[in-house]
Amino acid sequence: MAAAQGRLSDGAGGMDDAKEGDRNAGSDAPPLFRAAVDALRAARLRPQIEVEPTRAPQRLAPFAYALEAAVVDGDQDLADGRLVLLHDPDGHDAWRGTFRLVTLVRAELEPEMAADPLLPDVCWSWLTGALQARGLACGEPSGTVTRASSHYFGGLSERPPASQIEIRASWTPREGLGGVPDTAGHLVAWCDLLAQVAGLPPAGPGDASVVTLPQRRGPQSR
Repeated sequence: MAAAQGRLSDGAGGMDDAKEGDRNAGSDAPPLFRAAVDALRAARLRPQIEVEPTRAPQRLAPFAYALEAAVVDGDQDLADGRLVLLHDPDGHDAWRGTFRLVTLVRAELEPEMAADPLLPDVCWSWLTGALQARGLACGEPSGTVTRASSHYFGGLSERPPASQIEIRASWTPREGLGGVPDTAGHLVAWCDLLAQVAGLPPAGPGDASVVTLPQRRGPQSR
C-alpha cells in the first residue's frame, strides 16, 4: 500500500511525522479511547479501499491511533491517505472536545482539472459533504487544499506534466452516549472522500448527491 507522505495538520498548531512514534489502544489506554479504536477496527468498508494500521504521532495528544488507506484498482493505487484519531482525556481548548480526527488525502489529477480555480472549494465540500451524508456531526473543522504541478525538463522531458491534489484537515467528532464518538462512521465517511478523490462512483443511494471527480489522471503503479 502506498502510504500518504508529508505532514498532517491538527488545526491546533503542528504535527509530528507519523513515523516518529506510536500510541495504540493498549491496556494502559483509557476505556473511551479503546472503545473508539475498536470501532475503527470493526468498520466495514468498500472492497476497493485497503486500510491498515500505521504508526501514530507521539506529541499531538496523550493517545493516538493511525490508519493508512489506498484506493486500489488491481495492482494500482488511485488515491491514498492517512487518518489519525487523537484523544486527550483532559480535553483540548482548540478541539473543544476530548477526541480529534486528523487526515491527509492525496491523488494525481489531470493538469486541466488541477487548474480549475474552483477545485479547492469543491474538494473541501467533498469532505464536509461526506460527513453530512453519513449524518455525522463535527465541530471546529479546519484544513487546507493544496494543488501542485510538476513539469519535467532535460533528461526527464519525456515525462508528461503531473498534478496532485492534497486535502489536509482535522475536525472534532461529536461524542455519543458514554463519551465515545462514532469513529466507525467517520472512517466510512473518510473512505467516501477517498473514493471521490479517486474518481470512483458513489457506493450507494446515500452517496448519490456527492459529485465525483472528473478527468482523473490514469491509475498510478503501486
